[in-house]
Amino acid sequence: METRIAELRYKEVISVEDGSRYGYVGDMEVDLETGQVRALVVPGRRRFFGLLGREEDKVIPWGAVKRFGEDIILIER
Repeated sequence: METRIAELRYKEVISVEDGSRYGYVGDMEVDLETGQVRALVVPGRRRFFGLLGREEDKVIPWGAVKRFGEDIILIER
C-alpha cells in the first residue's frame, strides 16, 4: 500500500491497546539529515468551540505506529 504525506491528514490515529481516538494527523516531524520520519503530530482538540484555546498537540513517535489502514493509523504507546 502506498500513501502520500498529504493523505495522512485524512487518517485517524487510534490506539490498539484501548481504542482511544487521538484525532487526525496534522503534521509530521522529519529528520532533515537522514530523511526519516520521527513522529506524527495530532493537533490538540479545541476547548469550548475554540474560545478557550486548544489542548496540547499529541506527538506520536514513529516507533509507536503499528499499522496503516485505508482511513486509520493504529498505534501502540
